[in-house]
Amino acid sequence: MMGTRGKLLLLAMAAVFSATTAQAGPVYMQTGGRTTQPVGHYEFCQRLPNECRQVTPAEAPVDLTRKLWATIIAVNNSVNTSVQPRTDMEMWGKEEVWSYPDSGFGDCEDYVLEKRRELMQAGVPAGDLLITVVRQPNGDGHAVLTVRTSLGEFILDNLQPKVMAWTDTDYTYLKRQSTRNSGVWVSINDGRADAVASVR
Repeated sequence: MMGTRGKLLLLAMAAVFSATTAQAGPVYMQTGGRTTQPVGHYEFCQRLPNECRQVTPAEAPVDLTRKLWATIIAVNNSVNTSVQPRTDMEMWGKEEVWSYPDSGFGDCEDYVLEKRRELMQAGVPAGDLLITVVRQPNGDGHAVLTVRTSLGEFILDNLQPKVMAWTDTDYTYLKRQSTRNSGVWVSINDGRADAVASVR
């Protein structure tokens, strides 16, 4: 007999499949050419060079199974609840320090790095786990994790407990890691090009 957790998971998956079907298939972000790497990511890669050497073959996005969906939800919830928000200035005395939140504290990029690390450990390819820079409706820059799947792209966000399709968020998408090389960043055109600006 299926428990409450299993029923909720099936309902969530049904909602994902339903939304995708309503859109006549998965919707993916339109990316452009190579763009500037955020300074925080550049310095992060200087400290941990292997973080910028993950090369992924050109393949279809990872298959979104019920098991993977459950893993995505679990990782998002676990990191959002276990990491306490702190600004870089509070932790390091300067801005734009990207790091794993091993101390239990971090800002948006640190949440993203941890979720990416845990999903890679669960077997999701690096090219389907993309650190993404967005602009919030209030104009502030922010970082989220984009997960590319066979049913479209989903956003893991420390400001939102629910994993959402990227098209359901109110962010303006600016740039993200390349699907082929974790050290390369590409621009994004999400249809609101006049609001797009580089976040450094």
